[in-house]
Amino acid sequence: MSRLTRVIALALALSFGAGLAWAAAPKTYQVTGPILELTDDMIVVQKGQEKWQIARDGSTKVTGELKVGAKVTIEYRMSATSIEVKAAVAPKKAASK
Repeated sequence: MSRLTRVIALALALSFGAGLAWAAAPKTYQVTGPILELTDDMIVVQKGQEKWQIARDGSTKVTGELKVGAKVTIEYRMSATSIEVKAAVAPKKAASK
């Protein structure tokens, strides 16, 4: 296999893998507002009349200094913490006359 063929094959493989990773990622959302409360694992932001509580951990990328009162924009993804499947309810039969 020639060097050019290997380079093309590698480029195609990388672009295909990147496409799969991007397609599998859940949608991201944003919320902007002042910080009301801040801990190592949670941040509370005021958006209008609502308080948004969002979890965070050591892998959360932070640019700038987080402190109460600072205006921030948080990008987040929704993820399920548990799922419970309920049994289906059988439809009621029509009353006979």
